Amino acid sequence: MKILSGFRTASRIAALVPILVALATVAAQPPGAPMIVVSPVVQRTIAATQVFVGTVAPVKRALIGSAVDGRVVEFPVEEGDRVESGSKLAQLMIETISLELAAAEAELDLRTQRLAELQAGSRPEEIEQLRARMAATEARRNYNEARLNRVKGVYQSNRAITEDEYEEAIANAAEATEMHLEAKAAHALAVAGSRKEVIAQARAEVAMQQAVVDRLRDQIQKHTIITRFAGYVVSEHTEVGQWVNRGDPVAEVVALDEVEVVAQVVEQSVPFILPGSIITIEIPAIPGRTFRGKVMVSIPQADSRSRTFPVKVLVKNEITPAGPLLKPGMYARLTLPIASQQNAMLVPKDAIVLGGRQPLVFAIGPNASVGSEGTVRAVPVEIGSASGPLLQVVGELGPDDAVVVEGNERLRPGQPVRIGKVLALPAELPTKAS
Repeated sequence: MKILSGFRTASRIAALVPILVALATVAAQPPGAPMIVVSPVVQRTIAATQVFVGTVAPVKRALIGSAVDGRVVEFPVEEGDRVESGSKLAQLMIETISLELAAAEAELDLRTQRLAELQAGSRPEEIEQLRARMAATEARRNYNEARLNRVKGVYQSNRAITEDEYEEAIANAAEATEMHLEAKAAHALAVAGSRKEVIAQARAEVAMQQAVVDRLRDQIQKHTIITRFAGYVVSEHTEVGQWVNRGDPVAEVVALDEVEVVAQVVEQSVPFILPGSIITIEIPAIPGRTFRGKVMVSIPQADSRSRTFPVKVLVKNEITPAGPLLKPGMYARLTLPIASQQNAMLVPKDAIVLGGRQPLVFAIGPNASVGSEGTVRAVPVEIGSASGPLLQVVGELGPDDAVVVEGNERLRPGQPVRIGKVLALPAELPTKAS
């Protein structure tokens, strides 16, 4: 048995000999230059930044109430619904006011027609009728005057007629004269039209009735409770059938097409945060996404306890089928400037190698190109502010250097490398809104 066991051991060793020889041969060969990806060092003017915490808030929030007393007969919205500007939130009962409005509008139409009649004056046919009447009365007056002259001559010469006949002729002539004067005045009045004072009175009556109609229409409008801006209903305060008094809340609406991110900034940093600046915002609840915001205002009133100033940043929201992406109350992180601008060397974040006593980058240069070979050097750096995907570094780097961004974890100082790819320079991030 011992002889058999020794034979098996010798066989296994003999089988391993070729493998060991091959491994020794490979280990004796010099290693090839690893392939790396580099990025040029970026020289740019930046400002030191710091991350501040903030809260997402709506740009508008309104607790909409009733302007009148009434009973709710319609309430077509629910919490979470989107409403546009002018959308109906609730309808109060308006049957009685509608009847009053119909009567007032009819009265207004009547007074308007009367005013139009006065302003238009007499019709041509009416004026012609009065002219004919005036001519007839003139002819009758002339006849009665002539007859009076004849009767008067007879009466004075021979007393052939009685005194009563003579007095009757005088009365007929006087009556015909008055009738002619009356017809003449009526014709003149028709030609001249209504007096301006009468027209002014009629116009005032129309205006008063118009005010009554407008008041009733305004009451009906106030019985229809609407929103003055587009947004989302976040709370309901009434239901169909409920009686609401003037001033009672009906619904709360918030505008979320754009949102404000409000951060509390320490007083030392406030002078460097300028309205119009474009900043980066991260929402932890939405991982993998960054948002751009425009600084709207730095409120010049500090909190007396924390000595911080509110800074409001306007961010365009993204409306999805599930609703707005950014919601009020969300936690946010804002990258805000905390110092004046300065010239800086920037490298991609992937170029930083951590784990030692000090962060470092592997540099190669100058004028690195695809396919070229060279040796890398380790450059200890101090990390400064961030500018988008780039980080500010302070160390012995020049503007013509390139830094390794892929394959740098396995490099050693002075190691030969071959450049497989050169990344393009990142686009510069704007600091002001255009």
